[in-house]
Amino acid sequence: MTAPEATVVAVDEVEGLAVEGLRWLTSTARETADGGLAWTSGPSDDELDPMLYSGTAGNVPVLLEAWRHFGDDSYADAALRAARGLADFVDGTDDDSLYFGRTGMALVLRAVHEELGDKAAGAAADRALGLVRSRFDGTRWGELFELMGGNAGIGLGALLAGDAELAVLAVEPYLRAAEQTPTGVQWAFRTGIESRLHHISHGTLGIVLALARIGRATGRADLLELALAGAADVVARDEAGPEGFLVLHSTPQYRPDVIEPVSYGWCHGPAGDAQVFRLLRDVTADGAWSALADRCWHTVTHSGLPRRLRPGFWDNNGRCCGTAGVLALACDRIAEQRDAYDFAQVLVADLAARAIRDTDGARWSNVEHRATPSGLEPRTGWAMGNAGIVRELLRFVRLNRAGDPRYAFAWPDQPSVPTRATTLSRGTPCT
Repeated sequence: MTAPEATVVAVDEVEGLAVEGLRWLTSTARETADGGLAWTSGPSDDELDPMLYSGTAGNVPVLLEAWRHFGDDSYADAALRAARGLADFVDGTDDDSLYFGRTGMALVLRAVHEELGDKAAGAAADRALGLVRSRFDGTRWGELFELMGGNAGIGLGALLAGDAELAVLAVEPYLRAAEQTPTGVQWAFRTGIESRLHHISHGTLGIVLALARIGRATGRADLLELALAGAADVVARDEAGPEGFLVLHSTPQYRPDVIEPVSYGWCHGPAGDAQVFRLLRDVTADGAWSALADRCWHTVTHSGLPRRLRPGFWDNNGRCCGTAGVLALACDRIAEQRDAYDFAQVLVADLAARAIRDTDGARWSNVEHRATPSGLEPRTGWAMGNAGIVRELLRFVRLNRAGDPRYAFAWPDQPSVPTRATTLSRGTPCT
């Protein structure tokens, strides 16, 4: 692998960094009129952000994670207050999607109800899903038609929030909208766009994941068959075989003036592709999907990340587009396959080295190389900020201590791992 040699960060130090990250995150919360908590996407922003992607809904899971990890009820209390703040947004939100709207809020509220017994959160989740159902036009909820902002994510969120009927309703339109290709099927991710995206966040593989998971859960063989056809189209686009796996962002390239043709993270690269292949492995019991996931990992570990090889190559620490998303997959492999810890340690050491640490706690600044200055304000949320990073650091700590590799809140597009971590892997864990 071409990743740099890293100084191993002691597991207690990683846990301490996570605590500092939680301290900064909780200090940036704002109190609502009814005593709840809510966040903006960044400390200098004025508008409260309820989204799973960048705001309050995405911050609640890391509070649940910290409560489970440390046994500290202050984190549970913060999660309850955040759920109260989140419930305030259910009726006034215009977006119904998983990552940007009401479905993501419903999923998190349901988790707070189930984990902490908060009936008000459960009622708010029911209300949110009812509103989502009422706004369906028979085909879609809006312009986007994919995982993050469209039907696939709404279906996944509804399934995990306990509404399988709504989940099926959300994904059945993909049966009608599928476009045949020489090797499978694909979909337009939004209206009026020539480009077809291929990966998990906005492309074919995100739709594949939703179809496969919902198809299996509801016994709909037609949905699973369509998922496999979508996956076949993407697999046929691989440009890195036979050992690796790398597919272009889109065909033809979407916004080539600002988007790189290839990426390596969760959103548009093999770190996310591997999560879809892990799910297809579980759904089909076909070892070919495990082999594809391994090829994704080969490409990721030989790409050079997390080094900043050139402007725009690897400028993000976060869960969506950066290092924390790759760490999530590394820890999945440790838990499932007794994989070595070495690359996970590289990633953790890089996150530790890039953290901004002071009396306020710890946080991370991403880079926009086309701007001056290029350093961006630290963000609070799941996608680009503390919530997504700290969640993965805590899980890494548990794995090093032979603890439970599962999350307190299972992210809808990341397949679960076995109940307990295996005994020590082929690699050496932190000490």
